[in-house]
Amino acid sequence: MAGRHADEAGSAGADAARLDGLTSWHSDWSGLRVAVLGLGVTGFAAADTLVELGADVLVVAGDAPADTIRLLDVIGAGLVRAAPGVVPHELTRHRPEVLIASPGYHPDHALLLWAARAGVPVWGDIELAWRLRDKVGPAAEWILVTGTNGKTTTVQLTATMLAAAGLRVAPCGNIGVPVLDAVRDPQGWDVLVVELSSYQLHHLPRTGPGALVPFSSVCLNIADDHLDWHGSAEAYRDAKATVYANTQVACVYNKADAATIRMVEDANVQEGARAIGFGLGAPGPSDFGIVEGILCDRAFHEDRFETAIEITTAPELRARGLSAPHLLADILAASALARSFGVAPGVIHDVLEGFRLDAHRIEIVAEFAGIRWIDDSKATNPHAADASLTAFETVVWLVGGLLKDVDVDDLVARHVGHLRGAVIIGADRSVLRDAFARHAPELPVFEIDADDTGQVMPGAVRLAAGLAETGDVVLLAPAAASMDQFTDYAQRGRLFAEAVREHLGGEADEDSASNPGA
Repeated sequence: MAGRHADEAGSAGADAARLDGLTSWHSDWSGLRVAVLGLGVTGFAAADTLVELGADVLVVAGDAPADTIRLLDVIGAGLVRAAPGVVPHELTRHRPEVLIASPGYHPDHALLLWAARAGVPVWGDIELAWRLRDKVGPAAEWILVTGTNGKTTTVQLTATMLAAAGLRVAPCGNIGVPVLDAVRDPQGWDVLVVELSSYQLHHLPRTGPGALVPFSSVCLNIADDHLDWHGSAEAYRDAKATVYANTQVACVYNKADAATIRMVEDANVQEGARAIGFGLGAPGPSDFGIVEGILCDRAFHEDRFETAIEITTAPELRARGLSAPHLLADILAASALARSFGVAPGVIHDVLEGFRLDAHRIEIVAEFAGIRWIDDSKATNPHAADASLTAFETVVWLVGGLLKDVDVDDLVARHVGHLRGAVIIGADRSVLRDAFARHAPELPVFEIDADDTGQVMPGAVRLAAGLAETGDVVLLAPAAASMDQFTDYAQRGRLFAEAVREHLGGEADEDSASNPGA
């Protein structure tokens, strides 16, 4: 069906010179025919922005909340509802000169394949925001953060450090606030700390008028994830590597992750940009690291070849539940980004004294009879679950969900030695069941096969309580996405916490705002 409509695009996307010139809020966007794919938070922000600029906007969406649809009508954008795999006539008649794709659209989606055949350029919301970044005063600098895990924590830490130094800063992007909303904020910003998913990076060019030129950038780590979306591990890594393109000051990388090292080595950056490593060992002269329990900066320091600057200490972080290895790595990465922007070490130290993790990220739900119940529902892939499991000695593991074609065999093999038992939930239970049978046939392993979302966590908690002993941690670290049984990872975590409290009958020492030491 898509092929039948391809010729109807006519002059769609034909005026490349005009698109190349659209690099400012103050460029002439009037009358530009644009199609926006998707009507979630990102799609609406794109449509709203483009209508404000005078563009002729048509939104193509499968489904959207009624309130959002009404708002679309109010701002003056068109809407066509399209079933999956269908290229609607309204889209081809619109003859879009550019298409804005929301992050969730698969590269092989029918509408993106149609755009490729019709010669319609495809931008993501991040490229659009970059082109429009100068709406309010001087354009803010951008600091980019990506990685398989730890993105949100690192963004929040970096933004808090910058704000504590007196800078006007906005954390945005995949963290929940569209970058387009940030660039349109009338107060303006000195710097945006932008969390980028691999989906968003996929659509970003590395050269040309739409290519980002970040102040500093980091890829925290790489592990196989979203392979069902990207098609291969190589394509996923290639998308992530885009974060370093054209960096001006600091390419921050993980010394323990060979993939991020190669990304920085291969990146085309601005002259003078430096490679800044972070790791849990002793730092070299351009690194952040740890020496005898002291987190150090040996990168942004005049005497860096001889000495290091203290940022904070592991005991101080342990007292605030921030000493798990993966959290230490995130803190070092955020400190490097903040220091690249000139934030003083003392400011970073003070920020870390008051920092708390988000909900559902290694969050203590309850502690009773020497057993800690911990919600790490945000561990939606094996890499995140591995980091969480590593932080504790003896664990009853609640695991499972939608595995997204990712292999969990190595994860199970690595951790069965310190498991008290496991409770498997979710749609892909057989994969986990087989892995436990191969690597720990004597380990107590139970499954929850309830179809009712409301019954999953009460059953899992009941079984976990029967396995746990004094000194154990009952850990929800699913290593999988949540959409098979829950709305999102947050609902999964909330229902776990409710089930724990119901099971304990109010006897627990609840402290949902704190996090465990490790």
